Amino acid sequence: MEDRNTFIVRCGEVALKGLNKPYFERMLVERIKKVLKKFENTEVKRHEGLIFVRTPEDLNSEMVIKEISKVFGVASISPAVETVSDIDEIGNAAVEYMLDIINKRGIKTFKVNAKRADKNFPVKSPEIGRIIGAKVLKGCKVLKVDVHNPECMLFVDVRRDKSYIFEQKISGFGGLPLGTNGKGMVLLSGGIDSPVAAWMMAKRGMLIEAVHFHSYPYTSERAREKVVDLAKLVAGYCGNFKMHIVNLLPIQEMIVQNCPEEETTILVRRFMMKIAEKIALETDCGMLITGENLGQVASQTAEALIVTDESVKMPVMRPLIALDKVDIMDIAKNIGTFETSILPYEDCCTVFLPKHPTTKPKLAKILESEGKIDVDKLIEDAIAIKEVISIYPD
Repeated sequence: MEDRNTFIVRCGEVALKGLNKPYFERMLVERIKKVLKKFENTEVKRHEGLIFVRTPEDLNSEMVIKEISKVFGVASISPAVETVSDIDEIGNAAVEYMLDIINKRGIKTFKVNAKRADKNFPVKSPEIGRIIGAKVLKGCKVLKVDVHNPECMLFVDVRRDKSYIFEQKISGFGGLPLGTNGKGMVLLSGGIDSPVAAWMMAKRGMLIEAVHFHSYPYTSERAREKVVDLAKLVAGYCGNFKMHIVNLLPIQEMIVQNCPEEETTILVRRFMMKIAEKIALETDCGMLITGENLGQVASQTAEALIVTDESVKMPVMRPLIALDKVDIMDIAKNIGTFETSILPYEDCCTVFLPKHPTTKPKLAKILESEGKIDVDKLIEDAIAIKEVISIYPD
């Protein structure tokens, strides 16, 4: 049998799901299998509250870890050495493991952290730690024990069938597995916020679909490409999804011609929400998702959001609503969307921007302005010519 690399994958919040835990674990296994499908001869199995991934020895471990860490529901990953659950065999494997680390990193100190998951194993956890520590000291003459600040924490996990030796616990994003919490329609722009909002909702287990608004030819083809690039980055976490691309320009022109200038922004936003809701209903999405952040711009004041929400019946999720802009930027950098988001290409929100947009719109006045244009016909025409593209991770 060929040599295999072993990875221990730990569940985060999934572990707290009580009687529903097996369902969430199965979904997590399926998501991991899906992201590793690109690699041949990989194995993903759930066993004793952990998920074990085994891959061919010649497959780059860092690449495997990178893919697994993107799967929502994964708390941490540990590349591990697998051995039989015999104290002497565990000791021999630990010595070999530590010699390899010494050769690679030149460490001088270590500490053993042993856990006996199999309570029928004849040696208790503290004694396992002492025995393995003694074997490592004997087999690795350059090492000393440092219980306070070791250069290497050597974990020993003793289980019924196999035991595992590892040192790293590489953090994942946690959250819940995709597909365990419905489906939402995200209004995806080319900015910093909406990709982060999509990512945050997907982290809670929600599948996403997207709608993007443009104002071609006022917005360029390159601006559109930027959004597609952003969507691909989001798909690296959220899985494949469809993006509906809608030209908003005829609606914007009609608003500018017939409505008060200061109301332009809020009126356009209401049209976006109405269109997104119609597409969401056609695609089995249960809610809308936006990157709005309270008070960030004129259309995101409390009063403006209330008027915006009145335009739809569907729930509107705003995961960024109370975050500071710096916090949102930090998340964008962490998930790799920030550099694309700040590329200097215009979006539809900058077209026909009023000099003094209203920050405290009154619903009655907004409805009066909408009464001057054929809202239903404009929405119908916009949806009729929308484009739908499939988004896949790069």
